[in-house]
Amino acid sequence: GMTIRLGETGLAFYDAHNPTGRVIAGTASYNVSPAAAGGFFTKIDCFCFTEQVLRPGERVAMPVTFYVDPSIVNDPDAKFIREITLSYTFHETALTQEQASLYAAPPTGLPVN
Repeated sequence: GMTIRLGETGLAFYDAHNPTGRVIAGTASYNVSPAAAGGFFTKIDCFCFTEQVLRPGERVAMPVTFYVDPSIVNDPDAKFIREITLSYTFHETALTQEQASLYAAPPTGLPVN
């Protein structure tokens, strides 16, 4: 968890891991709870805006830049909220031929076991 002031830009990282032996591509959908906070939670930049590709066994920290709109204090349903949870669900998508060939080769400069 992290603590930020209303209107202050926050940066959070979500750990993503591909435990499989194959390249996986996908997109992430998000959920904000409680629901009353959803309209006040604004993502400035997010890994969820684009498709992500993970190599077999790869683990990456995926960033989200966000803020909570200070006008939340004027909302009768949301003004007493003190904790907001942002969660993600990963949805696998089919690899394009280009992605499959690009990610099949080991990254340049790294030793092959």
